[in-house]
Amino acid sequence: MTPINVRRWAWVHKWSSLVCTVFMLLLCVTGLPLIYHHEIDHLLGNAIEAPAMPATTPKASLDDVIAAGKALYPNKMAMYLSQEADDPSIWFLTMGDNPTDEKFKSIAVDARTAKVLGEPSFEGSFLGVMFHLHVDLYAGLWGKLFLGFMGLLLVIAIISGVVLYAPFMRKLEFGEVRRERGPRVKWLDLHNMLGIVTLTWALVVGATGMINTWADLMLKYWQYTEMADMVAPYKGLPPPTQLGSMQKSLEHAVAAEPGMKIGFVAFPGTPFTSPHHYGIFMRGDEALTSRLYKPVLIDAQTTEITDRRELPWYLTALLISQPLHFGDYGGAWMQFLWAALDVITIFVLGSGLYLWLKRGAPAPARSAVVEAKEEEEVTA
Repeated sequence: MTPINVRRWAWVHKWSSLVCTVFMLLLCVTGLPLIYHHEIDHLLGNAIEAPAMPATTPKASLDDVIAAGKALYPNKMAMYLSQEADDPSIWFLTMGDNPTDEKFKSIAVDARTAKVLGEPSFEGSFLGVMFHLHVDLYAGLWGKLFLGFMGLLLVIAIISGVVLYAPFMRKLEFGEVRRERGPRVKWLDLHNMLGIVTLTWALVVGATGMINTWADLMLKYWQYTEMADMVAPYKGLPPPTQLGSMQKSLEHAVAAEPGMKIGFVAFPGTPFTSPHHYGIFMRGDEALTSRLYKPVLIDAQTTEITDRRELPWYLTALLISQPLHFGDYGGAWMQFLWAALDVITIFVLGSGLYLWLKRGAPAPARSAVVEAKEEEEVTA
């Protein structure tokens, strides 16, 4: 590392950090409550829970679940049907005026009795605001892509910070904080120490967050390639006027993919399927495979399977990156670790901003002992 190279890397680190710091602080602050979104929902009384019943209670037909939603909103159509991975007692039915309605209604229906339990209120809630600020800044796809670019700058800042760490810390013990040199040097040492401690976590979360911002583009590409090939035999046919049984469709999908569970169901016309098909997305039942989906297309009239295949590698990478980003795959201890590292990263970002704001401040007077020690180091 020649002095010229050090200056170049310092320039890259400074400007990549400065441009993204404010937005990274926003993402860290808004991401913190999202780690505990289930617990916060319960605390605020917004969570919908199914009544306790014996584990042997049979499940209601999905046709009855859909009928319960349509009875509540007779003029709307079903869009999606899903369950929480750890709570199969509730079906969440999404209904809208059209297959891509952004002002949809979400309805919680008891999976055993097919009775409506309530309507989750997410938009406008505290967690809803945190989610939109964290995901797209209320700016849709362009907001996601902008935050993805900020994530790229964060990755560059981390890598350049690692390159600079060795030459700047070669005379110090790991974790040493020079308090006698004034507040700015103390904050610099704390910034370097905590930055290197959180290095791996920040790099993983930053990189996976950047990948997640490309989700809409990946989905569009999948629709125009894989999905278009799967529904090609139906091209040019008029959409069905009457839909077949969702319960039979589900049974056919489960029989075709033994050992897998229902992830979610997309109704005809939604982005995850075609106007002629139910899209039933199966998932595994283990920690990793529960995040990976396999689409099974069902003819919406005959309820027979027309195609099923694995997702392409880029969507698999996206799905694997999501639990790494949110830390929601390892229970309470993983949540605590993610939250603690998030708080430390907020300190690292804030200290970096402080160091830049104080860059022009005059250095405090130093003692003769310190100056003599520095002179000895220079002489040596």
